[in-house]
Amino acid sequence: MTDYSSRTGRLLTHLVLITVTVATLYPLLLVLRIAFSPGQGFDADLSPIPDAVTLDNFRAVVGERTADGEWLFGRQLLNSTVIAVATTLLGILFATTAGYAFSRFRFPGRRAGLMAFLVSQMFPGVMMMIPLYLILEHLGLLDAPLGLILVYATTAIPFCVWMLKGYFDTIPKELEESALIDGASRFTIFWRIILPLSMPAVAVTALFSFMTAWNEFVLAFTFMSEPTAFTLPVAVNSYVGEKSIEWGKFAAASVLVSLPVMALFYALQKHLTGGLTAGAVKG
Repeated sequence: MTDYSSRTGRLLTHLVLITVTVATLYPLLLVLRIAFSPGQGFDADLSPIPDAVTLDNFRAVVGERTADGEWLFGRQLLNSTVIAVATTLLGILFATTAGYAFSRFRFPGRRAGLMAFLVSQMFPGVMMMIPLYLILEHLGLLDAPLGLILVYATTAIPFCVWMLKGYFDTIPKELEESALIDGASRFTIFWRIILPLSMPAVAVTALFSFMTAWNEFVLAFTFMSEPTAFTLPVAVNSYVGEKSIEWGKFAAASVLVSLPVMALFYALQKHLTGGLTAGAVKG
């Protein structure tokens, strides 16, 4: 009776998981069907299998050029890559150092600084759009990748600092005390001991920073007006017109934009399990 109940429970569990998986993947399959189907119309057919398979939409998106003959998709891909990578590097640089300082040192303003980071996460980035626009306009950074890099980095850093600070708290201080006795400097301890032990949390922090910059649309759409300065999410929106939508190109561009994030998830998967629970417990 126990074995029968156990098998029934496992069967029900698998059925539920399969159902949830299918429901989760179904919208993605519909997007893939539209991307690989000819034409730009929206088909109300709910079947995820296309009637005909073609790469015309992908060729049209990738091969798009400006009136001057410049490869537009390549320029927009370069913009997104530079902005996302630079935001990630800045986020990691400042979040690791600030998180370590907040975790290990006691100094005036420490608690106020942590609370300021926390409060900054209570307000959406759209709320700061007007003052950010004025600042970037004054600095001459509209339609410039550097402007978005600075905006995205300041948006991502508070969350990253809190996350890494929580993970640094779980690393025993005895490791650092032993290294200090052996004559290691604070920088050596941080670089040779703390950072290698914190790779799961650093990987998740890097992924968060990259995704923040790669997927953000509203601020990029507001600060960038030239097609050659667009990031890929803004480029995807260009297929949405006032009276019509080029659904095939829209779906194909969405698939292409998603590929780098999927590759990054795959590359960092061994660190994600530990990193997602970073700071959950204090050792």
